[in-house]
Amino acid sequence: MGCKDTDFFLTSKSFFDFFEKIVKFVVRALKKGRRHMDKNTKNFLALDCGATSCRAILATFKGSKMTAFKEICRFPNGIIRENGRCFWDIREIFRQFLDCIRKMEVKPDSIGIDTWGVDFGHIGPDGSIIGRPRAYRDSYTDGVPEEVFANHISADELYGIAGLQTNNFNSIFQLYAQKKEGFAPYADAARILFIPDLLIYMFTGKQVCEYTEASTSGLIDPVTRQAVKGLPERLGLRPDLLAGMIQPGEIAGFTKAELGIGEIPVVAVASHDTASAIAAVPAEDGDFAYLSSGTWSLMGLESPRPIINKDSFRDNFTNEGGIDGTTCFLKNITGMWLLEECRRKWKAEGLDCSYDTILKLAMEEESFPGRIDPEAPGFSNPTDMEQEIKEASGARTRAQVISCIYHSLAEKYKEVLEKLKKFSPAPVKRLHIIGGGSANTYLNQLTANTIGLPVVAGPTEATAIGNILMQARAAGLVKDKKEMRNLVLQNFPVKTYNPENQ
Repeated sequence: MGCKDTDFFLTSKSFFDFFEKIVKFVVRALKKGRRHMDKNTKNFLALDCGATSCRAILATFKGSKMTAFKEICRFPNGIIRENGRCFWDIREIFRQFLDCIRKMEVKPDSIGIDTWGVDFGHIGPDGSIIGRPRAYRDSYTDGVPEEVFANHISADELYGIAGLQTNNFNSIFQLYAQKKEGFAPYADAARILFIPDLLIYMFTGKQVCEYTEASTSGLIDPVTRQAVKGLPERLGLRPDLLAGMIQPGEIAGFTKAELGIGEIPVVAVASHDTASAIAAVPAEDGDFAYLSSGTWSLMGLESPRPIINKDSFRDNFTNEGGIDGTTCFLKNITGMWLLEECRRKWKAEGLDCSYDTILKLAMEEESFPGRIDPEAPGFSNPTDMEQEIKEASGARTRAQVISCIYHSLAEKYKEVLEKLKKFSPAPVKRLHIIGGGSANTYLNQLTANTIGLPVVAGPTEATAIGNILMQARAAGLVKDKKEMRNLVLQNFPVKTYNPENQ
C-alpha cells in the first residue's frame, strides 16, 4: 500500500521534532561540559571612570592566575556646562557601560566600579535620580571654605576631625554651596550617592556608601571609618544624607533583571580610583612613595593609620581611605590636566597635538626657565589654559608652554616628596608612578633627575587592575594585598628610570 501525503507529512514532522530534541540535548550537554571544564575560570569586569574618559576592562583568572586582561570599550567623558554650572552626564555614562556589557561575548562573574572622588548625585524620596551631579570644577565653591572657617568651624578643627586637605571641591563644601545656592536637587534629595555608588544604584537598585570614596568628602572620620556625628549640623547641613557604609570587597548588590544582562554581583571595590590604583602599586616592600599620575597627580605614602597633626595640617596633606584599613596619605596636585586642556585648545585650532610632537617641542625648549605653581587657583578651570600659563610663566610659544608644564610638575613632585619623607615611618627609596602618566617617558626621566631617586613607572591601567584584584579577593582567588601586588609584578611590565645628569 502506498503512503498518503498526510502520512508522509506527519512522519516527517515527527522526525524533525525528534531531531530538534537531539540537537537541544547535545547543546545542553556541551554547555554543561564547558561549565564543568571552566569552573575554575572567572571573568571580572572593571568599569573605570575618569574625568576625561571611561573604560571597561575584562580580566580572566584561572584559579589564582590572571590569564587575560583586555579593554572591552572606551568612551570619552567630560564636563557639561549649562547656565554657568558644571555637570556630569551620569545617565550617558551608565548607558555606555550597559551597552558595552550587553555586547560582551562573556558574561562577567562580577562587576566593580571606580571613579574620581568628591562628586555625588541626588536621590529623591521616591528613589528617582534628580538631575545631574555637579562637577568638582564648578566655580560655585569658590570662597566657600573661607566662609565655613569664618562662621562655622575653624580650618584646624575640621582637619582634626576629617583629616582632609583643604580643597574647595571637597564634598562638604559642595553641599554647603548647594544649600547656599538653593540648588533644587539638594533641597529635594532624601539622600546623596557618590558617583561610583550612584552607578551601583543604577545597576542594582541598592543604595550604599563605599568607604574609600566617602573618605574624600570631609564627612568621614578616618579613624573610625564612619560618618562624623554632629558635623553636618554645625554647617547647617542635613545629617541624614549618607547611605549605609560598606567597606572595599563587600558585595553591594546584583544587577537588576530589567537591564537584560542577567544577575551579576556588583562588588564595592576600592571605588575611589586613587585607592584602587594604590592597591595595584607593584611594590615588594614599604620603602616607597607613589604618584598616581593622570588628570590629577596624587603623591603620597601608604600609611597603616591616619597622620593628623599640626605638621600635616600646615603642609595640607590629606588622609583618604585605602584597602585593608590603610590610609592614603597624600597631596592632590593638578597634573596632566594642564597639558590636556592646552591640547584640547590646540586640537580645536587644527594644530598637531600628538604626543610625539609634544615631546619634540618639549625637548626644543628644555632649558626654558619659566615655571608655574600647578596648585595655583588660576589653573583649576580657566577658559584658556595656554594663555593662563603664558601669563604666569612668561612663555611665548607652544614649546615653551609644554616645557614649562613638564618642569613645573617635576619640581612640584620634588617639593611634595621632600615634605612626605618627614612623615614616612620608613625611608623612601623610590617613587612608583602609576596610571596613564606613567607612560610619559620624558616626564618620568625628568622626575627621576629632579627628585634624585629611581622612578618605577607602571602599570598604566593601575586603577582598573586594583579594581579587578579586589573582585578576585571577593571571589576568594586572592587572599591579601601582598598576593595582589605579586600578581601585578607577574602580569604587567614596569620600567625603572634612574637619575641622570645629577
